[in-house]
Amino acid sequence: MSFGSNCFVVLPPNCANNTVVFGRNAEDETSVGVAQEILYYESAESLIGKTVELSDASSFRIILQKPKPHIWGGDCGSNENNVSVAVTWTNNGNENNLTALDIVRLTLASCDTADHGLDRVGELITEHGVEEAKFNLIICDPTKVWLVSCAGKLWAAQSLSDGYHHVPTNGLAVTTTIEKSSEDLQETLKAMGCWSGEGDLDFASCFNSSPDDNSNEWSGQEPIDDGSYALTSMFETLRTAAEASTSRSATVFVLCSNLISCHWFTGTPNASESVFKPFLFSTKPKISPLTKALADNEMTLLHKLHSQRFHFF
Repeated sequence: MSFGSNCFVVLPPNCANNTVVFGRNAEDETSVGVAQEILYYESAESLIGKTVELSDASSFRIILQKPKPHIWGGDCGSNENNVSVAVTWTNNGNENNLTALDIVRLTLASCDTADHGLDRVGELITEHGVEEAKFNLIICDPTKVWLVSCAGKLWAAQSLSDGYHHVPTNGLAVTTTIEKSSEDLQETLKAMGCWSGEGDLDFASCFNSSPDDNSNEWSGQEPIDDGSYALTSMFETLRTAAEASTSRSATVFVLCSNLISCHWFTGTPNASESVFKPFLFSTKPKISPLTKALADNEMTLLHKLHSQRFHFF
């Protein structure tokens, strides 16, 4: 399954201290009419279904969005530890291997910080990465945001430390700013003939997957550095960025270390014509059955109702 997404990240001083506001429009022109499931998993079931050995793995409660019904992994989600993970772009089309979607769920289900999540992604890519697969992930918690690009069994990551960022919507997002990476990355790339060893190492360029030059422009009004950018600001950013012909469901994760984090999903296409619904990791959270497709159906009731909305007027 190959697709991209429009991802926006805001950190202090543009939003409140000890907070990260992360918004995402799923983008795939060929799948706008395909329902996206949103499912909640208790800690005892969040890792069930994949026979992948994880080092030092606990399991946590997760909320997971899936790009199509009845698959195991997801394109974005959060866990009870205020960690969110999302795919920003992938060309990974072989669903028989461990995919970017599987890595999202495995990371959410087993990690309690963004740093831990990055280590987990590195472990999974090193052990299970496949040659033709390329993708980006965002891994964040209230105080740290990692952008990681993966190609085969290699990966490179950079942190987003402050301000606001629009992650490239296509290609490998990590280029010359590399803070963490696969072991012996430079020597491996030289041995593969991907890098001459001269000049700055450009991870994306090594795999002929550089992002478009203008793909990181902000959508709509840019955040100002007074801490005022908040949940509703991201709603507006995503609605401004949405395109009826390509935009699928939208999500917003407001991650706070000193307040309750909240996770918002439309579950329906085109944020400019959809309503965001909240989810909290309470003691016994409940989620609407409208976002789950029945076993013999490829459509959620929420998606069906949304597609028929104009018939009611």
